[in-house]
Amino acid sequence: MFTTRARPARGARTRTLSWVVAAVVAAATLSPAPAAAAAVGSSISYETIVSHDGTELKAKVITPTGTEGPHPLLVMPSAWGTPHILYVGAAKKLAEESGYQVVAYTSRGFWDSGGGIEVAGPDDRADAGAVIDWALENTEADADRIGMAGISYGGGISLLTAAEDERVRAVGSMSGWADLQASLYPNETIDVQSAELLLLAGNLLGTPGEALREMEREYRRGNVEPILELAPDRSAATKVDELNANGTAVMIAHGWNDGMFPVGHLADFYEELSGPKRLMLAPGDHATQEAFGAVGLPNEVWEDLARWFDHHLKGEDNGIDTEQPVRLRPNNGNGDWTSHPDWASVSTGSDQYFLDRPSTSWGRWQSSGAMEPEPSTGWDYDFRTGIGTTARSGTVILSGALQQFFDVPTGVSLPLVDRYRAAVWTSPAYPDGARVAGTPEATFTFTPTTEDQSVFVYLYAVNGRGTGSLLSHAPVTLRDSVPGEPVTVETELSSVVWDVPAGHRLAVVVDSKDARYLGESDLGDRVEVTSPEENPTRVTVPLG
Repeated sequence: MFTTRARPARGARTRTLSWVVAAVVAAATLSPAPAAAAAVGSSISYETIVSHDGTELKAKVITPTGTEGPHPLLVMPSAWGTPHILYVGAAKKLAEESGYQVVAYTSRGFWDSGGGIEVAGPDDRADAGAVIDWALENTEADADRIGMAGISYGGGISLLTAAEDERVRAVGSMSGWADLQASLYPNETIDVQSAELLLLAGNLLGTPGEALREMEREYRRGNVEPILELAPDRSAATKVDELNANGTAVMIAHGWNDGMFPVGHLADFYEELSGPKRLMLAPGDHATQEAFGAVGLPNEVWEDLARWFDHHLKGEDNGIDTEQPVRLRPNNGNGDWTSHPDWASVSTGSDQYFLDRPSTSWGRWQSSGAMEPEPSTGWDYDFRTGIGTTARSGTVILSGALQQFFDVPTGVSLPLVDRYRAAVWTSPAYPDGARVAGTPEATFTFTPTTEDQSVFVYLYAVNGRGTGSLLSHAPVTLRDSVPGEPVTVETELSSVVWDVPAGHRLAVVVDSKDARYLGESDLGDRVEVTSPEENPTRVTVPLG
């Protein structure tokens, strides 16, 4: 049996944060401190910090004025492809409103910092330690009150540093990652759009180090082994024991549709943490929900992050430690935040659907394939591979921009899905609606005609006209298979909270091509779907 647990995500967008730099410059001069803190200002200086190996790191140092030190210290590594100025607006507010000494620095290899891009490697974590050392020696920072925070690359570096440096008492990771392999190689399928965007930004805006150059060389040859070899050391999921031993207070904020680092693996990571922890999941793609907060504009994520640090670094009794730590907003509509004691309690039940033989009929889409409460076995259905259908994970940049800023979901017209290149199933209508909440799971048995074969599983909510919105999806690549022999796949789809309106149905689509991924399905091949009696084809939909 082929079993995979990695969780992919929905949507792919332009993911570098370079576009916010100009806005940051403007925001750094905005938003004076509120009246209650009018006596507290801040000064900003541009500093050179020499790291452990002599590499010069450039930093913006934001120091509170009008209040005596020592000050709690916040260190902020920049995101991939961005300079230290990314955080100046938020850092200014933190200094003036809460009295933090903030050092925001450009990560090694990017913009004005020296060295080469090491993809959150040991040198990057040593850089963060050197920045802490410099701040303790050159500012009125308090050695007993140190925190780290960052967006994307900066969030990942912050988590990894906290695992290795017990001086870091609290961390905020926004749109970061915990498992690099699950992010870039979900279910043994290359996320080609993420890889290409990361490489493009790294080459245009920085100086790749040897590790990144080797990864790119081999990736261009179709070899992902160098990435997989380096991934564990660059994944906080492998360092949970260290974080727990240090007692680090960890806050994670993420978007449901993050097309760079899928949300599901972060929920797994969160559950393994035993210290103080907080998880915030809301609509948005990579870094979209916290980007404007970085420039100093009002933002729920940054407001909670400030409260997190205020409690864990300053000892303020602001109530954040008594709140239920898992905070979620549904990925559609304008639903309010809900709070839960842990990730498991997000799902209060489930619907299990067994899948009947699909139909090739395009017209009667409601009966294209039944999703039933009892097993349906003994059937088989095959479809052609190598050409995609209208089902997709959200790969067109324009649709990504629309979704980010106007809440337009990735959609499909179910009647237009090519039944000769896909398998389609629909559920009964939900007369009163339903809330899908948690991590859907699917079990399929595929018989490939080649050694390597990719399939893509999509879960939609569809209205009475068959127009659907993508709730969740999963890529799966069957590698080193024996052509003609069945392979049973058990996989998790991306985690989601979604309110299905009354009268709408769920739909499952499986096809062989998705522009976001570097799939292994070629034109002219076929894949067969079956439902053996000992392991019926089924989908489990979590409900909240």
